[in-house]
Amino acid sequence: MPGSDRPFMLSFDDYDRSDATALATLIRTGETTAQEVFDTARARIEAADPALNAFAHRHFDLAQAQIDAGLPEGPFTGVPFAIKNTGLDVAGMELSTGSALFRGCVSQADCTLVARYRRAGLVILGKTNTPEFALSFATEPAAFGPTHNPWKHGYSAGGSSGGSAAAVAGGLLPFANASDGAGSTRLPASHTNLFGFKPSRMRNPLGPVAVEAIAGMSTPHALTRTVRDSAALLDATAGPDQGDPYGQPPREGSFLAAAGRDPRPLRIGMTLASPLGTPVDPEIVARVQAAARLLESLGHHVEEVADAGYDGPALKTAWRVIPGTAVAAAVMARGAALGLADPPAALEPVNAEWVREGLRLTAGDYLASVNQLHRTARDLGRFFARYDVLLSPVAAEPAPRHGEMASAGTTLDAFYDRFWAHSPFTCAFNAAGFPAMSVPFGLLASGLPVGVHFGAGFGQEERLFSLAGQIERAAPWAHLRPGQMQEAAR
Repeated sequence: MPGSDRPFMLSFDDYDRSDATALATLIRTGETTAQEVFDTARARIEAADPALNAFAHRHFDLAQAQIDAGLPEGPFTGVPFAIKNTGLDVAGMELSTGSALFRGCVSQADCTLVARYRRAGLVILGKTNTPEFALSFATEPAAFGPTHNPWKHGYSAGGSSGGSAAAVAGGLLPFANASDGAGSTRLPASHTNLFGFKPSRMRNPLGPVAVEAIAGMSTPHALTRTVRDSAALLDATAGPDQGDPYGQPPREGSFLAAAGRDPRPLRIGMTLASPLGTPVDPEIVARVQAAARLLESLGHHVEEVADAGYDGPALKTAWRVIPGTAVAAAVMARGAALGLADPPAALEPVNAEWVREGLRLTAGDYLASVNQLHRTARDLGRFFARYDVLLSPVAAEPAPRHGEMASAGTTLDAFYDRFWAHSPFTCAFNAAGFPAMSVPFGLLASGLPVGVHFGAGFGQEERLFSLAGQIERAAPWAHLRPGQMQEAAR
């Protein structure tokens, strides 16, 4: 502030080099202010987001009102944040779920998780871009346009949390909300050199209105540059909501503390083959093998296994039924409210086909699909009776060019096969409700980032955070930044 004795005014370089924990410390110690950080974030978004298209809805007025009203003391007081444009209500903000059909839908109250974000002191700047209804691993909604990967313009930042990934990787925000129903946090993390963590089912709440999302498969958390930011944020938000239908897995201490200590030597099963029998890029296989060598050098035992013991094709078939049914119900309700004769006609073609399919499904179809999720959980549970962690690729291929996974000009069957071929490894952890994470592991020959995937048994977040922290200390990644977008915004 003018006339202050603080050592420095916050520059973009100061902002960019700081993770959320560091920014919170600068604010807490008086070296900067929440207002100054917000002003820097806003300027950064206004300069860089036209090239990235990370945001679907900016709500700077509401963020300023938060600061003016006074922020609570929390672990992230004054740190800027954004919410993915699907699933979570933020009072006064638009929730269009990436769809023209839902434009103009404004939330009247905060959901439980957003209220916890506010109690942690976060300043919420808006909503990040997502594919229509979050039903793709590429963020290219017709209603809002494609989000670009900060590492390579014209390539996907992943999906469905692609806007959040681009916002963090591109230096707009230190971290951002994400959600994961089949890999939608972990895939964008892998494609943008971020840490992406999916907690156990119901570790973070979805209430008070929603009970669960896509039969309990979708889990909200965040995309971060550092392990400590992810762990500290989960410490601030985890815990049951009133009336939650599932019990919370127990934990011994804080996730942040777990991230700061090395785990005991772990027995790690590694699978390199797709559970669907689809191809896996050889360069990605090589990165997972390199990760295995690093883990062994850290004292862990890594053993290659043919598979994790669950039925991949059966899970692929079941997953299609559940979001199809859920989205169909939401679309028809919205259409009735708007007086539309044919609500699916307002959607992107593949999603319209998916909704029409969902409307034809029976209760028996849905129940059989939910039971397949439970069978997957049983199978993975048996795997984790023998191993502490499962290591695999995150995606079977690098980040695709825009259009390669688009829903335009194709059929639902072709799109769905492409969707699963891109990431056949991640969804089992959504079906089972087990925690999993994508950990950055360098750059491919193309210059695009790649992550490796780790999963553990139900409630084993502390184990994963300890392992992630150990890897981060041994092979750090946060210093690697995309240069193209950084220079374009200066």
